[in-house]
Amino acid sequence: MLTWWSRRSRQAERDLRYLFEDCALDMELRELRRGPLLVAVEPQVFDLLAHLIRHRERIVSKDDLMATIWQGRIVSESALFNRVNAARKAIGDSGERQRLIKTLPRKGLRFVGEVHEEAIDALPLPDRPSIAVLPFANASGDPGEEYFADGISEDLVTGLARIRWLFVIARNSAFAYKHRATDVKRISRELGVRYVLEGSVRRAGDRLRITAQLIDGATGGHHWAERYDRELGDMFAMQDDITRSVAAAIEPRLLAAEGVRAMARSQEHLGAWDLVARAQTHFWRLTRADYEAAVKPLQQAVRFYPDYAPAHGRLGFCLVFAAHMGWIAAAQGMRPGHRHATRAIALDDCDPWGHIALAYWAMMERRTEESLQAFKQAVTLNPSSAAAHSHLSRGYAFAGRDREAIEHGKEAIRLSPLDPEMALFLGAIAVAHYTAGRHAEAAHYTAEALRLRPGFQGAQRLHCASLAQAGRLEEARAYLAVVRRDQPNLSIEWVRANVPYQTQALMDRFVDGLRKAGLS
Repeated sequence: MLTWWSRRSRQAERDLRYLFEDCALDMELRELRRGPLLVAVEPQVFDLLAHLIRHRERIVSKDDLMATIWQGRIVSESALFNRVNAARKAIGDSGERQRLIKTLPRKGLRFVGEVHEEAIDALPLPDRPSIAVLPFANASGDPGEEYFADGISEDLVTGLARIRWLFVIARNSAFAYKHRATDVKRISRELGVRYVLEGSVRRAGDRLRITAQLIDGATGGHHWAERYDRELGDMFAMQDDITRSVAAAIEPRLLAAEGVRAMARSQEHLGAWDLVARAQTHFWRLTRADYEAAVKPLQQAVRFYPDYAPAHGRLGFCLVFAAHMGWIAAAQGMRPGHRHATRAIALDDCDPWGHIALAYWAMMERRTEESLQAFKQAVTLNPSSAAAHSHLSRGYAFAGRDREAIEHGKEAIRLSPLDPEMALFLGAIAVAHYTAGRHAEAAHYTAEALRLRPGFQGAQRLHCASLAQAGRLEEARAYLAVVRRDQPNLSIEWVRANVPYQTQALMDRFVDGLRKAGLS
């Protein structure tokens, strides 16, 4: 039984960060970083490294390590040897010199590197990603730009707050740092946030330049930076345009950063959000294998955190999307996908992903108006979401409303021009061109989508049909062999049952292209 003093001592150690060479071992987060990079370490390797550093003033014997790391269980010499090697590799000490972890024959191990202990005097981080938007600096010194800079910061707080999985620090707390020197690491600790968004506004003649950067509060490293040049005009319209663009660009960068962080942590230390972030990292790749890797953590999330809306929403979407791609049978995806989508909305009807999942299900069921209304609701909930615009584009495209589909598809690209889901953006635009009879344009967009994500089977099928309808029959027939390699059960019957063209005429046009390519 732990005494009060031992509990206090353990808490005190958790509030420490050990710094050595270019490494930081964070006892609270159980994370190891080398420079700005998060290093994946198994729990036993982390514990071994922490124990050696904690007792660096002495030699640590093999028996001591066995008692601490394995709680006295009998393990082989090779198991200990493997963990030591893994610890050395993690901190860059895997050469023969042993400059950090030294082996003393027949005695044990000792950590001989120089270590600095840093107290983590910080607010605890929330159980989801967190961000502070600092007041944008008025780099021109013109008082007229001060209000514009403050307005951008305020609007970004509002825009980012629409991202339901993101904790955004209150405006008043962040604005306390106005006109103070920016020490991002200190601000991150004081406000209890993982990320900091900062920027500046500069005027030159009749032009404004706005810069913004997303910074990791733990390392000070940049996850994203961009600049926007605008002609002076309607200040409110310009402010809206900039804040919308910045908010849209940040969402996928945060998701990507969180995915990397989750992938570097051991499975047993993943919370609800970590599991969602890990799933998203796989889903973006749009392959059958990555779909399977994405669904596992989502299923784990809804099992252990049944009231967590983001997990239900993304799982519902993944299941229905997989049925559309042909990665799973319709029966495996549609009914459970609908169940998770409706559960997500019941838990949080302001989370766009629940509505996107429900909309995709309705589109697959050819409930056209119901589908479009749900896609529109997702856009209403977060107008800066490139993903929401992309999925509304897809809904319009499969309904044959090509003008509106292309409009929202291009808006998605404008909002997030380097988005990991760009293949989905392009795929929706390709469907719109195909339904309008512009087959050469459809072939162009599917080719671009497949260049980014070769395993995207919906784009594969459409590329094949587009080539055939554009008169490129030899290419279409050769490409059909590629499509059938990835989807051996593909047939006209399967297409009619599983590809969500919303009218018989649109379906017949798609089937006609596939027949010309040789599908039966």
